[in-house]
Amino acid sequence: MESQALLERLVNEQTALTICPLSNLKLAVVDNLTQHPLKDMLELGILVTVNSDDPSYFGGYLNENYIAVQEALELSQEQVITLVKNSVTASFLPDIEKKQFINKIDECISRIKD
Repeated sequence: MESQALLERLVNEQTALTICPLSNLKLAVVDNLTQHPLKDMLELGILVTVNSDDPSYFGGYLNENYIAVQEALELSQEQVITLVKNSVTASFLPDIEKKQFINKIDECISRIKD
């Protein structure tokens, strides 16, 4: 987060960053999840994703990581949806399948909002 040039490059090239919040906490990358830069990265337009890293050791599977970071950073529903879509975008799926999954996510969200 200290290099403006790097941040711009990450945004421009849409290089995916896989973030493991509970692992970052356990490894003392941050002292508290409220200090995690994930929300700032997301707001800058960086293609950031939430992941789990050796859940049995670092204390959380994927859902626990999402819940912990959402609560700590007070992420909005839209921000969480963006994180989920970013995971699809960053995957190695063929583009057509990525579009299908993102469409399914959008359909589910529209049903929830109705």
